[in-house]
Amino acid sequence: MTQNLVEIISPIDGSIYATRPLSEAAQVETSLAKATNAQALWQATPLETRAAFVLQALDIIDQQRREIALELAWQMGRPLRYGDGEVNGFLERGRHMVAIAESALQNLYPAPQAGFERYIERRPLGVVLVIAAWNYPYLIAVNSIVPALMAGNCVVLKHSGQTLLSGERLAAAFQTAAKQLGLSPALQDGLISCLTLDHKATAQIIADPRIAHVNFTGSVSGGHAIVAAAKDRFIGLGLELGGKDPAYVRADADLGATAEALVDGSFFNSGQSCCGIERIYAEASVHDELVERMVALTQDYVLGDPLDEATTLGPMVRTQAADMVRQQISDAVAQGAKPHLEESTFAASQSGTPYLAPQILTQVTHAMEVMRAESFGPVVGIMAVENDAEAIAKMNDSVFGLTASVWTQDTQAAKAIGAKLRTGTFFMNRCDYLDPGLAWTGIGDTGRGASLSQIGYEQLTRPMSFHLKTGT
Repeated sequence: MTQNLVEIISPIDGSIYATRPLSEAAQVETSLAKATNAQALWQATPLETRAAFVLQALDIIDQQRREIALELAWQMGRPLRYGDGEVNGFLERGRHMVAIAESALQNLYPAPQAGFERYIERRPLGVVLVIAAWNYPYLIAVNSIVPALMAGNCVVLKHSGQTLLSGERLAAAFQTAAKQLGLSPALQDGLISCLTLDHKATAQIIADPRIAHVNFTGSVSGGHAIVAAAKDRFIGLGLELGGKDPAYVRADADLGATAEALVDGSFFNSGQSCCGIERIYAEASVHDELVERMVALTQDYVLGDPLDEATTLGPMVRTQAADMVRQQISDAVAQGAKPHLEESTFAASQSGTPYLAPQILTQVTHAMEVMRAESFGPVVGIMAVENDAEAIAKMNDSVFGLTASVWTQDTQAAKAIGAKLRTGTFFMNRCDYLDPGLAWTGIGDTGRGASLSQIGYEQLTRPMSFHLKTGT
């Protein structure tokens, strides 16, 4: 970032893909004023109209798949062949949250009481600030934008500087939908806006009394900065931060299916996923075979230019991120870890670039940073354990708690293990997936709050109780 200008540096070749000026104070003020004005109208708008508006915007994004895939490749390095996946997930989550809005927002009625009418309404909060991350720029944003709008809030979107074009495209789709449906000019202008902000301006807008809630997805340090910016305000903060998600492979697991899923969960998106697999524990009797299967599958990846349809593993978002993962791997090997993949197998992998070969490490311990700190890159450590109890202890030995998975054919054993884990989502025979029908949440340094499902609506509304004496 240069003074008053944000540059999107493409991981493909290090070129400047696009530049955008930072939003000036007057633009920020205009956005907040329009959002505040529109919100009063929007909360009085029937739910059916809100649904039609959101679904229209989702359809507009659906029609832009090719452009989106290309922009994602240039902005954050995801292979072109996977562009449809993000749009599909975006639509799945958005349409689900529209479908459940009526039931999620309906009044709650306690037991009848003679002479009184009593109920609880779910009221909108006001203007919601959504701060979205770059690694899944549409999937992350939709988790907050759709339920916020459906609940009667207005949205100010601040997207990552790495994926500013995604933020602009999202805001434009909703603005176009408002025009196509003939919503009032005030709603067209104020339902959603997109601002380009630096850290200082973001803190200032969080402190503004017109912001009623903040949803942030990003790093742990970023989460602390959000909390600090809101320290003098009694507003809700949804914080989805780091992860070090574990998987446990029991002796009765289907090793073929398990290895395939864990390789994908570890390395898809170049490992840049909050809920990606970063550490694996396998019962000793199946450890070696699991490693052998995973290594063989990983060797089939094609690391290279994400614009090439043959590429299945793109560059990391920036050289600095790749260098951090390289250092984790190097330090682990120096402490006794065994690497199972030769970097030379992946010709595009080069030091000093974002192109990094995937790596599987064994003989790792929790004394190594690669098994403790978030890697957010294409590396996974695998440890042998003797039994469920040891696996549970290892899985819980983390400051994070987003997801955890167990791979087994014994459902009852899986449930018993899941009940003892410190995690927001527990999977059996699945990983690296977000079900919009379930709450997306975590504990520890993973953050606070929840998105999606009915619980996601509870985070974006406030309860208001009505207590009416109707009798004498």
